[in-house]
Order: sequence, then structure tokens, then C-alpha cells
Amino acid sequence: MPSSAALRTWLIAPALLAALALAGCSASAPWAADPSPSATPTPVATAAQPVPNDLSTGSTRRTLQAGPLGLSIDYWSDLLMDKWTAGALKPVSMNLLATVTPDDGKSVYLQRAAMLATPMNGATALPTLAAQVDTSSVAPGYLALDPYSYSQTFTVGAVPEEATHVVLLFTYDMLVQTTPTSDQYAKQTATDTLTVAIAPTPAG
Repeated sequence: MPSSAALRTWLIAPALLAALALAGCSASAPWAADPSPSATPTPVATAAQPVPNDLSTGSTRRTLQAGPLGLSIDYWSDLLMDKWTAGALKPVSMNLLATVTPDDGKSVYLQRAAMLATPMNGATALPTLAAQVDTSSVAPGYLALDPYSYSQTFTVGAVPEEATHVVLLFTYDMLVQTTPTSDQYAKQTATDTLTVAIAPTPAG
């Protein structure tokens, strides 16, 4: 007959094996674990491209050549750039001074000046505003030879809210005497373009 110690060993061993088996069953197998969630790429914000603004400092000067004529033109706005909102009336003033080569006494006149404003949304053109035209009321035109100059103020009207900037096309029709004593004139046309940013409309 087995001793009491041997009997205890014989009874404990199966119980221990059963406990170990239960513990093994309760543990999850490595391949059964939920897979780690895959990392989602963080979207990279694209910085908005700055809008060019030829009047960012309030004014600019251009030098143009049209045949024998040299034109020096100053542009400016009395409206601060942060007030150049879509719905505002936006004034653009200019002053034109002409020289002629050779400087032999011929007179120079401005017959017609015009501004055409095209609102833009990025690279997309929006409907062009009505042209603004100043045609000389005197013949043959407004004297514009240095030291005399031609000055005018045009106005850019309301543009669509989505406009980011406006492109201004200026056209100048000039008349030059063929000789210092002649009543005949040669016509020269010069064009210039300005880009001006449209400021965001204040909230509220």
C-alpha cells in the first residue's frame, strides 16, 4: 500500500498539470493578437502663394519707350492697400511725362488714355470691368512734353468677392509733331500693366 506522502504526490501532480493546461488555453496566441493600426499620413498644408502687388509700397514708377518717345509714369493710390477690398471704389492716379529724341523742338501730346481692369482669382480671369477712357477735349491733345505732364485718376470699381487681385492695363495714345513747325503728327501708342492685390473683406 503506497505511503501517505506518495499518495499526496500522486494526487497533486494531475491537478498541477490541469492548472497549467488551463493557463495555457487562456493565453492568446501571438498570431491571434489584433494587428497594430497602420499610421495615417499627416496631410501637409500647402502655403498660399503670395499675390504680387505693384502698389505694395503705395506707388511705383515705370519707364516706357514708344518710338522716339520716352515716357516716365508714376502710379499711386490714395486708398491704403488694406482698404482695397472687393466692394470698395479703388482709385489709381497716374502722372505721365514725355521726352522726345532728338529734342529738336517738336511738341508731344497725349490724345487718349485708357484703363481696363480685369479681376483675377489666382490664374483665372473674371469678367473685365468697363473700360475707363479719357479722350482729349482739345486738339491735337494734352501737352505732355517735359516740363508739362498729364495727370489723371481712374477708379477700379467693385469686383467679385473671390478676386485675389486685379490686372490694370493702361493704354496711352501719343501724338508727336513731324517737325517743330508742322501741323502734322505721328501717332505712338504705349501700354503698361499693373497688378494690385485685393484685400480680404473684414468679417462682419
